[in-house]
Amino acid sequence: MEQPTRESPAAPTSSTQLLRVMGRRDLISAVVNTVIGSGVFGLPSAVAALTGARSPAAVLLAGLGVFTIVLCVAELASRFDTTGGPYLYARAAFGGTIGFHVGWLLVCTRVLSGAAVLNVLTAYLATLVPWVGTPAGRACAMTATVAIIAAINVRGVRQAAWTVNLFTVAKLLPLALLIVLGAAQLRGDVFATQRVAAPDWAGAVLLMVFAYGGFEMAVVTAGETKRPREDTPFAVVAGMAIVTAVYCLTQLAVVGVLPHAAASKAPIADALRVLLGAGGGVLGGVAAVVSACGWLTGTALLLPRVLFSMAERGELPALLGRVHPSFRTPHVAIVGSSLVALGLGLAGTFAQTATLSAIGRLVVLVVVCAAVVALRRQSGLPAGFMLPAGITFAVLGIVFSVWLLSTRSLAQGWSIGVIVAAGEAVRLVARRRAAPSRTPAA
Repeated sequence: MEQPTRESPAAPTSSTQLLRVMGRRDLISAVVNTVIGSGVFGLPSAVAALTGARSPAAVLLAGLGVFTIVLCVAELASRFDTTGGPYLYARAAFGGTIGFHVGWLLVCTRVLSGAAVLNVLTAYLATLVPWVGTPAGRACAMTATVAIIAAINVRGVRQAAWTVNLFTVAKLLPLALLIVLGAAQLRGDVFATQRVAAPDWAGAVLLMVFAYGGFEMAVVTAGETKRPREDTPFAVVAGMAIVTAVYCLTQLAVVGVLPHAAASKAPIADALRVLLGAGGGVLGGVAAVVSACGWLTGTALLLPRVLFSMAERGELPALLGRVHPSFRTPHVAIVGSSLVALGLGLAGTFAQTATLSAIGRLVVLVVVCAAVVALRRQSGLPAGFMLPAGITFAVLGIVFSVWLLSTRSLAQGWSIGVIVAAGEAVRLVARRRAAPSRTPAA
């Protein structure tokens, strides 16, 4: 019978080969970039269709619900200084089996999200370069994007972090422009056009919760952070506060300047077109492409670190735990995860991959919140940040996530079951291959 694995936050592993170069500003940028992807350029119209002129309030309510989980992640992050994030938290709290499946779901949901964003990227790029709308153009655009981003991340964590910072600023500038210009031109008659017969608050909150997802991935780089136990909790809270403000103000600007926003397929571009003319529409399209590229770059930075951490512990093939001798990055994990995301992106659609990603993420968040309760009972894992009323927040986060899971269909739940079963098969194979080189337990 497998015994739960309890790891000290400072337990030495081969992750000491990685370079600690990321600071607080890099971490905040990673949180913002990881959460604000291409979805913000399409979601305002969907939320407006559900709650009309009151949609900014729905965005805020969703943000407050997610913050119960954000605070739990902040406390957990203050206990660890090695690479792994939620995978490591679950492993320390509940043992190797649950920890593995949390890590596996993190990997699968992020790869699926990457495939979804690749489809969004090519859809927006096709409005600027029509050839990308052809099958050959779509394949070439996806392949070139993945190759460039993977190369940047293999080259070094410093380069990857700088690139993420650049993309984060680039994606926020058009949104900031919309917020500032829109605030000066909010019109009551435009708000009046945002009418819905029967507001669906639950549907709107559910939709926005998926848009707020991804912050749980931004904590996986603790092994490459200068002061992980101090800076990571601050970065998670500060980054998500920025995201919430951007989402709420963007939604307000869209429903305040764009008549009948619910009918728009590209609400950010259309709102900028209202404010700036034809050039604003082009700016909105470019901003969506930049945002997608930034998100993909951040994922190529974060996702391979989960694979690396799991391979270190013999739960995935050892090949994924290799570190490049010159660049000091987990290069095999970077290239491997990039190729899988590319394959899924070429084969699937946005809706198919995004839905599965969202369900898997909610399962991970339930375990993360439960880990707060479990780790508070362990004296060997002190927290640098102790969340006031932490147990209450953890319970609220679990209830919130379970409620969202209850809205999904049984067929979608079976898909997650298949992913979990596949993960267990991979784990068993990896452990058998690693067994001959292990020292028998006492």
